Amino acid sequence: MISVDDALKTILAGVPVLGTEKVHIIDTLGRVIAEDVISGRNIPPFDNSAMDGYALKAADTTGASPEKPATLKVVADLPAGYTLDRELQAGEAVRIMTGAPVPPGADSVVRVEDTEKRGETVRILVQVKSGKDTRRKGEDVKVGDVVIEKGTRITPAAVGMMSSVGRSMVQVYQRPRVAVLATGDEVVDVDQEAGPGKIYNSNGYTIASQVREAGGLPVMLGIAKDTREDLEAKLKAGLTCDVIISSGGVSVGDFDFVKDVLSSLGSEMKFWKVGMRPGKPLAFGVIGGKPAFGLPGNPVSSMVTFEQFVRPALRKMMGYAALQRPTVNAVLEDDVKKEPSLRFFVRGVVSRVDGKYRVSTTGPQGSGILRSMVIANGLIVLPEGTEGAKAGDTVRVQLFNREFEEE
Repeated sequence: MISVDDALKTILAGVPVLGTEKVHIIDTLGRVIAEDVISGRNIPPFDNSAMDGYALKAADTTGASPEKPATLKVVADLPAGYTLDRELQAGEAVRIMTGAPVPPGADSVVRVEDTEKRGETVRILVQVKSGKDTRRKGEDVKVGDVVIEKGTRITPAAVGMMSSVGRSMVQVYQRPRVAVLATGDEVVDVDQEAGPGKIYNSNGYTIASQVREAGGLPVMLGIAKDTREDLEAKLKAGLTCDVIISSGGVSVGDFDFVKDVLSSLGSEMKFWKVGMRPGKPLAFGVIGGKPAFGLPGNPVSSMVTFEQFVRPALRKMMGYAALQRPTVNAVLEDDVKKEPSLRFFVRGVVSRVDGKYRVSTTGPQGSGILRSMVIANGLIVLPEGTEGAKAGDTVRVQLFNREFEEE
């Protein structure tokens, strides 16, 4: 039996970072960019107005105030997207909209609320300095600037930046195609009739959803019956993918053929058990150069082992720097007992009270209670070498998401 930490190290050492592909920026959100994006443009590309108001020469506002306004002749209206084909002279102003180019000869903009329009003239009620309420050419980005570094996770702002510098297509790391296989004569698909002794294929759909949530592309292989022939055929079909995941069939039951079939396919198995609960019967190896995971059959065990091992592996393959879920320290509200030799992952409900995290268990922790994973928004991590934790203790919690922080 291998420890949780050693299992993760073994897995991460055995999975590669995938290649890259060029995609349109609308399809890059959440992915990792595989190149530096260098700007070929200045942003803004020209001096422009930061406000609706009047473009003018700052010198024409010297001493201006509500009691002693400066009166200027309005020579043009300038909306965004247009330019003025003459140079502004002393004593003149141009009515200008936000984003419009500052006309030649002007060096400042006075906000409309600091003016009074009087026919063909405008009264300026404040004195301004040169450069007031203007955005200078290249003040955000200059030609040659690296605006997005290789390895960055792409956000909506990054998509906007790529558009701003004229990059519609960029290189990102590929998303792994992940073969997902459920096993067992007792398992039937969701639309089939579940007769006596049968259960629905929750694991296949749960794992596929976890793959998709992690950023991968699930490929459903269906359900393999408890025969070597069917299991081998379906696993061979999975070799067209980048990763293979099966659920069930990795314990020591008479009909658990996964180990034997993996060996017959020439797999190099790294380990079969991990010192954790739930999820102790976990297999990892390589088949035909493809990482292969044998997850437990119990639904909670399958989900927890995916979170601890498969998700970090998939994220490494996609070029992410952060491989694991964020963790926080929280005050435990229930007593939890455990075996000292194992690391426990206890389903929990995290909340914030007076700015501090608190966590309670979801109740019974049986590995078949899938509803507990629906309720949970995190996993309480109780390390090896302890017999559990008491209410009031501070424990580490692995967060599934941060939605509970919203107030």
